[in-house]
Amino acid sequence: MSNRLRFRSGQVQLQRVRVDSETVIEAGDLVFLDGDDAKPAADFTWDTDLATTQAGFAAVFLGVAHQPSPAGEAEPISVDVSPFSVYEFDVAASTYEVGDLLGPDSVGTALQSQQCEAVASSGLAIGRAVEYRATSSLRLRVSFASAFHAASANVNAAVG
Repeated sequence: MSNRLRFRSGQVQLQRVRVDSETVIEAGDLVFLDGDDAKPAADFTWDTDLATTQAGFAAVFLGVAHQPSPAGEAEPISVDVSPFSVYEFDVAASTYEVGDLLGPDSVGTALQSQQCEAVASSGLAIGRAVEYRATSSLRLRVSFASAFHAASANVNAAVG
């Protein structure tokens, strides 16, 4: 995957997050928090089936990486956790309505770090479509919902 950060509008809220030196993150990756380290969606452990894996990922979804972290690098990166940011993301070919729930797409038994798909319930979702697409589209404007932001619509976001 290439560094494709397609921020389009809104208020960004960056958090500096640690990354293990063996973890590779590209700008634009959907990342989760594994203990105290950010990792890309593709590194999330598959659990039984896609829905179970998406639910597990949503529970630890951090946000969109704004900086890359190449192999061997252990410096913290900036991750946008804001529910008010809008990004243009690759999506599974489909039509989309404003408000459609989205989760990470998969290839085989691995989540994709820079592609989303429609999901059936909020427990699987990490974001929502913020535009209408009447014809099958491969790109969509999306607002994400971090599990680590108190104002997020992520069902796993909570304080206390």
